[in-house]
Amino acid sequence: MSNPAGPIGIFDSGYGGLTILHGIRQLLPQYDYLYLGDNARTPYGTRSFEVVYEFTRQAVTRLFEMGCRLIILGCNTASAKALRTIQQNDLPKLDPHYRVLGVIRPTAEVIGSLTHTRHVGIFATEGTIKSESYTLEIHKLFPDIQVSGVACPFWVPLVEYNEADSPGADYFVKKRIDQLMRLDPDIDTVILGCTHYPLLLPKIHKYMPRGIRIVAQGEYVAESLRRYFENHPEIESCCTKGGQVNYLTTENPDKFKEQAQLFLHEPVMVQNITLG
Repeated sequence: MSNPAGPIGIFDSGYGGLTILHGIRQLLPQYDYLYLGDNARTPYGTRSFEVVYEFTRQAVTRLFEMGCRLIILGCNTASAKALRTIQQNDLPKLDPHYRVLGVIRPTAEVIGSLTHTRHVGIFATEGTIKSESYTLEIHKLFPDIQVSGVACPFWVPLVEYNEADSPGADYFVKKRIDQLMRLDPDIDTVILGCTHYPLLLPKIHKYMPRGIRIVAQGEYVAESLRRYFENHPEIESCCTKGGQVNYLTTENPDKFKEQAQLFLHEPVMVQNITLG
């Protein structure tokens, strides 16, 4: 490989990917990480495939330029709308040794061992639900599983405006849970298909019927990355191991610091960059 080793890149349209970063760091703390949030252009959930692809490609290219050899799209919308095109069209031109991975496949891989009724629900952004990416990935592996999805347009703003614990959040969380259970009362496992949603877990647990398993992605993405490194030691060797994390944002760094503490519960140092 032509370039030296570098940090693992984590990209998200906003702050939700910090839950993915947190899960990965819990399992693999020895690596260096570079997190990039395109906070100035969030949310991606309602944007077209073409726009999400272009924004994601810009971010991936920048992270490659900054030394990352491996990038995780810690964003369900980017994973749904941009990952395949980047993997198939862009990586061969940029460098066939680079890797970009998403968060949908790792979640789909474990779902078969988690559901007993073979009925699975998904909460996600409008873009992820419309893409049907979860349904397609799950059916590749487990064609017998029935998948039902509900878009939750107000859940991300609740988190980013620090209203996840407010009484007002109850209405929006309960409404979507009731909608999902009306679609399929046999659901026994629900995927949180947006990386913001784990911050709503107290409310989700409050209104979710008893006995239903809630799947947050962080731990499963982390375990999938660990297995990926075992199977691809040539990629693992290109990831530096200093236990350091650096943060980049396309928005105001002070705003990023404030929001990041909601997700990480620790202070962060962040730099501003421009994409596009």
